[in-house]
Amino acid sequence: MKNKYRILKIVVTVIILGFLLSFSLRRFSREQITDNKISVKMSERTPVYFVDEKDIREIVKKENPSGKVGDLNIPALEKKINSLPAVDSANVYLNLNGKLNLDIKQRVPVFRLNKDGKDFYVDEKGIEFPISRTYSHPCMLVTGNVQPDEYEKLAELVEKIDKDDFSKKYFIGISKNKDSYSLLTSEGNYRVEIGDLDNIDFKVKGFKTFVEKYLVYQDPQKYSMVSVKYQNQIVTTLNPYFKENDSILKAGKMELAKAPSVAAAKKTEVKPKTAEAKKTSSNTVKPQESTKPKTHTKETKKAEKKPPVKVQPKSKPKVKIE
Repeated sequence: MKNKYRILKIVVTVIILGFLLSFSLRRFSREQITDNKISVKMSERTPVYFVDEKDIREIVKKENPSGKVGDLNIPALEKKINSLPAVDSANVYLNLNGKLNLDIKQRVPVFRLNKDGKDFYVDEKGIEFPISRTYSHPCMLVTGNVQPDEYEKLAELVEKIDKDDFSKKYFIGISKNKDSYSLLTSEGNYRVEIGDLDNIDFKVKGFKTFVEKYLVYQDPQKYSMVSVKYQNQIVTTLNPYFKENDSILKAGKMELAKAPSVAAAKKTEVKPKTAEAKKTSSNTVKPQESTKPKTHTKETKKAEKKPPVKVQPKSKPKVKIE
């Protein structure tokens, strides 16, 4: 019996509500929807102004030219507002007093992408929507051939940068070259190469350590690139247009230039030595040959002056040697 009474109460309440609803609709169906009876609310957390309240009111008037409550097609109006590129969701409903309510949530861009010469926004869900002529939202600028399947990871990276004070201070943009991403910095002309979009926290932490322990004592213009894409390694590239680097680069070029000249000098040094050795050897042989006849000539002259008796002792040693 108790269950029957409960069911009967529910049925009665539904009938009463339906009667009141139909009565209110009949009562307000002939009334005009004035501007005072239209309520537009923007429910997004971050304030954006891609869709103006004035534009929504104009859409309502176009969808309901008569302006009467009874002629308003709420599902069609809701579908029309949801079709706007900058609208994430829209909820349209009427109160019992005939007031039209429109709760609209706009898309909040996470980054602005410049791809193939075109600019557009991407929200946290990875959905593209065009830029506005009347409003520009401040967000991270991304350039390069970014694929749609990378939008969500890229949005996560931008959100992490915005939440971290250190990253937000240093990084002002992201660029993609082939398959490698780089973070553009606000200090100096260098960029931070991170490679792919994996292990972002570890890579940003490595760059932070490099900045705190080394880069704060250096001129930011000294480097053109700081790479953290390798595991447990930080690779830096010097800026060739930095003045302090000129001496280092010149020294390196001079060392490279000296390397082949030294080898050539060694080769040339070996050749003169052999030539000189040949000359010296030939010279040493010639004097020996020339000295012998000179000694012979002196001896012969002495022998000619001396008597023949003194020439005989020379023959005696010959006999002894034999």
